[in-house]
Amino acid sequence: MDTDLSTLWNKILAEIKPQVSDGSFGTVLKPTQLLSLDGAVATIAAPSPIIVNLLNDRFAGDIKKLLGKQTNKKNLSLVFVSRASAISPKKKNKDESPLFQQESEQKTDTVPFAGHLPRVRADFTFSNFAVSGSNQLAAVSAETVAKNIGKSYNPLFIYGPVGVGKTHLMHAIANEVYFKNPNRKIIYITSEEFTNEVVEAIRHNDTAKMKRRFRSAQLLLIDDIQFIEGKEKVQEELFHTFNILVDESSQIVLSSDRPPQEIKKLEKRLSSRFAGGLSVDIGIPDFELKTAIILIKAKKYGHELPSDVAQLLAENAEDTRSLEGLLLRIITEATTSNKEISLELAKKTLSANVAEKNNRIHPDDVINYICEYYRIKPTQLKGPKRDASLVKARHVTMYILKNDLKLTLKDIGGLLGGRDHTTIMHGVDKITNGVKNKTEVVGDIMGITKLFGG
Repeated sequence: MDTDLSTLWNKILAEIKPQVSDGSFGTVLKPTQLLSLDGAVATIAAPSPIIVNLLNDRFAGDIKKLLGKQTNKKNLSLVFVSRASAISPKKKNKDESPLFQQESEQKTDTVPFAGHLPRVRADFTFSNFAVSGSNQLAAVSAETVAKNIGKSYNPLFIYGPVGVGKTHLMHAIANEVYFKNPNRKIIYITSEEFTNEVVEAIRHNDTAKMKRRFRSAQLLLIDDIQFIEGKEKVQEELFHTFNILVDESSQIVLSSDRPPQEIKKLEKRLSSRFAGGLSVDIGIPDFELKTAIILIKAKKYGHELPSDVAQLLAENAEDTRSLEGLLLRIITEATTSNKEISLELAKKTLSANVAEKNNRIHPDDVINYICEYYRIKPTQLKGPKRDASLVKARHVTMYILKNDLKLTLKDIGGLLGGRDHTTIMHGVDKITNGVKNKTEVVGDIMGITKLFGG
């Protein structure tokens, strides 16, 4: 960081420190840096996405005010970005297994900032993907593809149940390729979104534009490909796109909850193409792998988690996706109460989580309240139509079910007509950004939650 910027930022931190708790300052503010001050735009780096969220939600106003005072600049805009924390090399413990070494000893983060690729999470990298026997082949294959796109395995077909890391590996491939060459055309999309683009192109008689978009990609990643089964026009378009991309040595990566031959109502010629590269499965992680995942994610958020706490979370997590939710609850509890993360704190937080689940309003009631608020029918909310008003209502539903009822992405998708988890993730993110930017959706959410006493 530039010396002048460093001096300025230290002044800002010195002024804000007395106004916040020691825990908040040490966890959220102290690890930040002022990267640039270009005109009226200040770019501030934080060590992880969760810190970025906390800065936006709780400290942006104070930071803007103090920066304006120090620089005499009016109408400052703040941009918070996430970057990997520097990890000091550690002396190898001979009793450590390779499972717990990979972030600190075997790999380094390659993607420094978030928001560089549409729909791709910058924190999903190879460096923070825990590896064991259940996913080792998939991880090695994904890294090989990222280093030699279009030359090693084409397509790479990754399959396994929900929450085992398929999407993480796909995003890691995209991040790795982007970091090496930002000019490559990379498209990450879910099969539901691909389907919608094909349908819209046909409806508006503008398939040429859609074809150019996908057929010019150098790396095409399609998540949850099983959802194209039974959709003839979509399969036909994908078949031709597939052939053109492979002929041009572009890379295709697909994910599914089952291998190609088990996807029903999938054209044989397409199933044959899917199986023509390398198909690798990811199994359900064992206790040791879940523990490793917890430790790696805790480091990502700037915390050294005690091993007994990591093991407790691994025992209580329903699947690997719920691991991060449990971890964030404990980190938030520790930060807000200014306490160290301990086994006692973890047990107390988990007990409160169970109590919340037991007292939770039923999801069907929430859906009915949302439909009442927007004056639509549940069948419309769960159906395929993509009118702007229906899409907004769906996204709000996803947000409330995820944040208020703490449902998993898979459960939310099931409640909303079988939508895939990446679509749910996108909807939740969209409303989250709307809440942060204080758009009109905030009023909608307040009105809806009042209906069911949320």
